Amino acid sequence: MRKEPFSVGNYVHVYNRGNRKQAIVHDNKDRNRFLHSLFYFNTEQTPSNPLQELYELRLNLNKSEWPWPKNWRPRKPIVSIVAFVLMKNHFHLLLKEIKEGGISKFMQRLGTGISMHYNIKYQESGSLFQGSYKARCVDEDLYLKYLSLYIQIKNTFELYPGGLKKATKEFDKAYNWAVSYPYGSLGDFVGVRDRGIIVKNIFSELFSNSEEYKDFARDSISDMYLDEKLGDLTLE
Repeated sequence: MRKEPFSVGNYVHVYNRGNRKQAIVHDNKDRNRFLHSLFYFNTEQTPSNPLQELYELRLNLNKSEWPWPKNWRPRKPIVSIVAFVLMKNHFHLLLKEIKEGGISKFMQRLGTGISMHYNIKYQESGSLFQGSYKARCVDEDLYLKYLSLYIQIKNTFELYPGGLKKATKEFDKAYNWAVSYPYGSLGDFVGVRDRGIIVKNIFSELFSNSEEYKDFARDSISDMYLDEKLGDLTLE
C-alpha cells in the first residue's frame, strides 16, 4: 500500500486521470457505479467484491438512499469525503484522513474497482489511469474554500451547455444546474440532497450558510486569478 506524507486530521486534494486522457466513464451506469464506490468502499472492512455482491442482492439503489446489507460488518468510514466531482476522463476528491492510512486504503479500493469494472465491461486490458493518484495536503482555510469551489463549481461549470464562459455569464442558472448535477457534491454540500457520501461539518466551519457560499462562488468564479490562487493545488 502506498505510504502518504500526511496523517489523521489532514485535508487532502486527490486527483487522477485516464491514461492518455482517455475516458474513465462512458454512460450513467459507469457514473453511478463511481458514486456507489465512494459510499461502499469507505468503510473499515468490505467483502472482497462489495459492489458485485451489492448488485447481485438487487437492492433498491435510488438516488437518495443507499442500503447497507445486514450481513456486512457495520459501516465505519476510513475517510471523510468533503467534496468531489466526476468528469469524463478524471475525478477530483477533497478528503480528510480520519483513520491512519485511510486515504491510501480508500484510494487503492477506488482505483482498483474502477479499473477492473472498466476492463471487464469494455473488454480492455492494462492500466486505466495515467499512474498513481496525485495527492496534496491543504492546510489553510482559504485554500479549502477555493478548492471546494474549484472541485464542485468550476469543473462542473465546464460541463454546462456552452462551457465555463457561458456558465460564468449565466451564473445563477448555471449554479442551479451544478447543484442538480448528480456526479458532483455541490447539491450535497449545500444541503439540497443527502446521499450519505460527504460530510457537512466543514461547510458550517467555513461558511455561515449556503447563500454565503453561493456569493463566494459568484465573486470568485469570475476572478481570472482563481487558478493562480490555487496554484499547484489543482494537481493538473
